[in-house]
Amino acid sequence: MADQIPLYPVRSSAAAAHRKRAAYYSAAGPGSGAEWPSSRYQLEDESAHLDEMPLMMSEEGFENDESDYHTLPRARTARRRRGLERFVCGGWKLLCTSCCDWLVNICQRKRELKARTVWLGCPEKCEEKHPRNSIKNQKYNIFTFIPGVLYEQFKFFLNLYFLVVSCSQFVPALKIGYLYTYWAPLGFVLAVTIMREAIDEFRRFQRDKEVNSQLYSKLTVRGKVQVKSSDIQVGDLIIVEKNQRIPSDMVFLRTSEKAGSCFIRTDQLDGETDWKLKVAVSCTQRLPALGDLFSISAYVYAQKPQLDIHSFEGTFTREDSDPPIHESLSIENTLWANTIVASGTVIGVVIYTGKETRSVMNTSNPKNKVGLLDLELNQLTKALFVALVALSVVMVTLQGFVGPWYRSLFRFLLLFSYIIPISLRVNLDMGKAAYGWMIMKDESIPGTVVRTSTIPEELGRLVYLLTDKTGTLTQNEMVFKRLHLGTVSYGADTMDEIQGHLRNPCPQMQSQAGGNNASSTPPRKAQSSAPKVRKSVSSRVHEAVKAIALCHNVSPVYESRAGVGGEAEYAEADQDFSDGNRTYQAASPDEVALVQWTESVGLTLVSRDLGSVQLRTPSGQIQTYCILQMFPFTSESKRMGVIVRDESTAEITFYMKGADVAMSSIVQYNDWLEEECGNMAREGLRTLVVAKRALTEEQYQDFESRYSQAKLSIHDRALKVAAVVESLERQMELLCLTGVEDRLQADVRPTLELLRNAGIKIWMLTGDKLETATCIAKSSHLVSRTQDIHIFRPVTNRGEAHLELNAFRRKHDCALVISGDSLEVCLKYYEHELAELACQCPAVVCCRCSPTQKARIAKLLQHHTGKRTCAVGDGGNDVSMIQAADCGIGIEGKEGRQASLAADFSVTQFRHIGRLLMVHGRSSYKRSAALGQFVMHRGLIISTMQAVFSSVFYFASVPLYQGFLMVGYATIYTMFPVFSLVLDQDVKPETAMLYPELYKDLTKGRSLSFKTFLVWVLISIYQGGILMYGALLLFESEFVHVLAISFTALILTELLMVALTIRTWHWLMAVAEVLSLGCYVASLAFLNEYFDVAFITTVTFVWKVSAITMVSCLPLYVLKYLKRKLSPPSYTKLTS
Repeated sequence: MADQIPLYPVRSSAAAAHRKRAAYYSAAGPGSGAEWPSSRYQLEDESAHLDEMPLMMSEEGFENDESDYHTLPRARTARRRRGLERFVCGGWKLLCTSCCDWLVNICQRKRELKARTVWLGCPEKCEEKHPRNSIKNQKYNIFTFIPGVLYEQFKFFLNLYFLVVSCSQFVPALKIGYLYTYWAPLGFVLAVTIMREAIDEFRRFQRDKEVNSQLYSKLTVRGKVQVKSSDIQVGDLIIVEKNQRIPSDMVFLRTSEKAGSCFIRTDQLDGETDWKLKVAVSCTQRLPALGDLFSISAYVYAQKPQLDIHSFEGTFTREDSDPPIHESLSIENTLWANTIVASGTVIGVVIYTGKETRSVMNTSNPKNKVGLLDLELNQLTKALFVALVALSVVMVTLQGFVGPWYRSLFRFLLLFSYIIPISLRVNLDMGKAAYGWMIMKDESIPGTVVRTSTIPEELGRLVYLLTDKTGTLTQNEMVFKRLHLGTVSYGADTMDEIQGHLRNPCPQMQSQAGGNNASSTPPRKAQSSAPKVRKSVSSRVHEAVKAIALCHNVSPVYESRAGVGGEAEYAEADQDFSDGNRTYQAASPDEVALVQWTESVGLTLVSRDLGSVQLRTPSGQIQTYCILQMFPFTSESKRMGVIVRDESTAEITFYMKGADVAMSSIVQYNDWLEEECGNMAREGLRTLVVAKRALTEEQYQDFESRYSQAKLSIHDRALKVAAVVESLERQMELLCLTGVEDRLQADVRPTLELLRNAGIKIWMLTGDKLETATCIAKSSHLVSRTQDIHIFRPVTNRGEAHLELNAFRRKHDCALVISGDSLEVCLKYYEHELAELACQCPAVVCCRCSPTQKARIAKLLQHHTGKRTCAVGDGGNDVSMIQAADCGIGIEGKEGRQASLAADFSVTQFRHIGRLLMVHGRSSYKRSAALGQFVMHRGLIISTMQAVFSSVFYFASVPLYQGFLMVGYATIYTMFPVFSLVLDQDVKPETAMLYPELYKDLTKGRSLSFKTFLVWVLISIYQGGILMYGALLLFESEFVHVLAISFTALILTELLMVALTIRTWHWLMAVAEVLSLGCYVASLAFLNEYFDVAFITTVTFVWKVSAITMVSCLPLYVLKYLKRKLSPPSYTKLTS
């Protein structure tokens, strides 16, 4: 088929390279070995041809596939159509950003980061100036605070418009009322904003000051001195006590612990709650006394500061010894800033400070999230502005452009400025605060915290939910379930058999022991008749359990329960092996589960330090193993290893365990591993393959010399070390396969079903392997049992991605499972096509995803679909995704609180998300939509009255209501009833949870659209016209009576309209209505400047006001009643 595809010409350089390779391999001579590379390069070259090929083709390209890419050309033509628009807008944008970038670069040149040589205890020897070690989380300083806050406010069209209108009142010719009627509302909004920002900024300043003022002991030639955290410099020797924060990035030199190592807690750095083991530099740890650090001449060479918190390359050199001592430094010798010392006292030399520390470099400023509702209201505000200008132009035109018409135009613009109400921003912000308070007070979802109060309505508009797996859908509580030895498998119900095997000494050991004692040796005949299978199974069980008990990074931790004085030593000796007082610490819960399982079957890990491991057998015997080398787990290698020497037999063994994809090529040939890994994955178990290799002393010494040499290299250290370790990883003996279960969170299945019924598409993004991810997707019912699953085959180039996308396009209504590597390739070449296909799937599972890929998927969905996305996670690796999504929900889990602190909303359990979205998200959006439109209606109605008034009085640009009447109308007379709409609800929370389909309607945005807005505009024009014309018709003698009748009718109309809008009454709503009416009636006594008090108390006034109010409101009540009867909304069918 590839032959029939029309291709672009291949680049000449690629063709030339191919000819060279072909010539080289043909010269290698005949035979399969020489032919194979040639064929491989031919394949590569074919893929290079395919790389030039567009994904969309003509019908000739693919036979029998006329409809293959029928949807794609439309997208491309649409892009072309928008070309000119993009060129103009894009050019302008590029010009602006280029100028801004140039200015920023001029003002703030970034210093180039370089590697450094740091002398111990000699900051003055530093060749370069390094940043101060002060933490600064403030947004502004004393000079930029006011300009910065004002810019953040006036970048919104609404606020900028009001600033211009208010400033125009300083021009005498344009002045149409009292200054305070314009400046008081604007001043109030700005004062509230500036106060809120100032309080936040002051709190940040106090937190920073508290951290920067923490005192630490600094080691000098004259002894210890106290120094503030902000005064610490590169090269200082700092002493950090137990439970104290590490103030800057340091290299670990000494510890009070005898083992030469300590534990640190890193949950504030990487979100992981497990303790990390750190190792002191052996040269400085061996020094007799602390003061000897100044008697030696030594320095640390450290790589340039970088983002990666999981790697470090450096060397420690002591010059004054003969020969000079060189030690390689890695991540286990570092103490990063903002981690906490969990055991002992540590001494370190500072290598990075302030902005160059890993924690600061990894702190990205999260984007300022703006809700979709705010953007929609901003669009409506612009539409209102166009209407305002149009109305003013019409007025000036009808006036006949007499005199200085432009002055009249400006005055009309100011008169009708209430079309765009400034109280809109205030009401919405107060509403958002109220929704946040309701969410946090909801007893059905205890512990929920609203961290971003500006976007609660986003919870009601979600279409895509991106969720992590481990700790989010699952509990991150590991339970050992299965041990497979190839010929025999042990499950939860047969673990006692393993205990039986371990209680009996290993058969090989028996025969060795028997050789020393002639009387105990059985006759040869009896020996041969013993069941061989049983013997081999028993020895294999012994080997497998021992490997699991030795190959890990778990450390048993004992709480000190020492008594007073002389009892301390006795208590310490006694507690070493007291099982009840032992807890395990490791970097992964899988590791802890494995060690806890070996303890349950009889082989207990009792102590571990840098150099040795002690195991206790079921008989109580202590076995000691010397740790020669450790190879920690990395996401690239997907495996970990350890080389140990048995103290009793001096045997050296290399144990290794890892993912099946990494281990299958390392272990000896077998016919069961792949099949059993698949079986366990289908059960939802996380699998690990365990293997070993016996080493002779010569083999180990040869390896150690090469390994030490590789670790000291400065360039390409990681590659050289990996190459040396790989030389050991050959033909290893496969011992066993383990299966560990990660339990699902409570009520995950019903919650996912609820979300799916609400029309939310769920994508699971996980770093776990494909099989486990697929299995959890099935067990959690993310993918239903009857649904097909399309597993996207691994692709490495454009051609493969193209063919695989074609295969996927032919599938209908099936869930997609894709790996991070394949995703990367597809996003590189076919981002638009992949997004289009994936968005049609009912569920998508992305496995082996890095944190940056998770964030990229969130951005891809936002960009491609324009729909709102929500990200849910619980670990530090989910933070980037949470910050990239429109709405981030963090779960306080076992991986720490980093995700919940970075999120917009924090919950304690996944199942709470259902209520958060269905009840609070839905009601927040519907309430804000109603509130926003009502506030606009309040401005439109008074502008309509002004327009009618001006047109009746010969298009005079004279204000209808002045001074306090305008301020009172927008505040005390109508604010409370209008704001009480935040308590309105169309259905009860129980109904919203029972019928999630109600949520689906919200995603279409029908509660706030140009259609609903137009309805409110028509209502405002009708009511404004009736109120003004009615007052003009019914007044008799004085103009002041028109003011009194129309204004009172206006207030009553607004109060009745609030009552008409409310769907479910709350007692506070009734209080607000009565209170506002009471305030107005009481204030009439003081408004003699505007009203004739004698006329107000007459019956004439009362009946005229009542008549006008009746005509303005009654038809709307009738229309609402008829609409509810003839075309009721969906929620009324459920509540009736």
